[in-house]
Amino acid sequence: MLGLLALTLPTFAQEKEGGTETTTTEKQKKDKPKKEKKSKKKKTSIDLTNVLVIGQLDNSEDRYSLEINLTQMFTSAGVKTIPSLNILKLGGDAIILASDSMKQILASQGIDTYVIVSVRGYDRRFKVSAKQQNFSEALEAASLFDLYRQDIVSISFEFKFFRGGEFVHGDIIKCGNISDRETVLKRFRSKVTKKIGKKWTSK
Repeated sequence: MLGLLALTLPTFAQEKEGGTETTTTEKQKKDKPKKEKKSKKKKTSIDLTNVLVIGQLDNSEDRYSLEINLTQMFTSAGVKTIPSLNILKLGGDAIILASDSMKQILASQGIDTYVIVSVRGYDRRFKVSAKQQNFSEALEAASLFDLYRQDIVSISFEFKFFRGGEFVHGDIIKCGNISDRETVLKRFRSKVTKKIGKKWTSK
């Protein structure tokens, strides 16, 4: 009888130890911290209330078209807007806009924000430039592309916003399914109007 008990007790102990291991494992699983849910991206807005529009294109006709279209769209959205064409003489150097005297004149007219718009390229995806320049440096950048070129199907525009001479926001707007200069402007107006309402103003 004693021999039978001796054989039985170790087995019981092993079962008890095994049960303890299972309980500990289950407890560890319960104690694991729950993964935090990814927060939704917040709506970004640069709260535009005023802006000086600067078209950075070599072709004067292209520059005029962009600035006039942007002025109309911003104004319709309740943003006080002045095109640089109203400030600079035809063929004038845009770097003048970065001078202290010009900033004071524009400030007296209620303008403290500037946007430079240029053509970034054709037929591919682009990202906002990783290296951000100040306002003076951005004004001196070369313009490499026209508003339209034959055999392209998409065009990307880059927008750079500045306050106090420093970069505050950038955006790329891609317009696809284009066939001529008129469709470029049509897609441009459609895309930019949406962007103004959703991202560039607080409305």
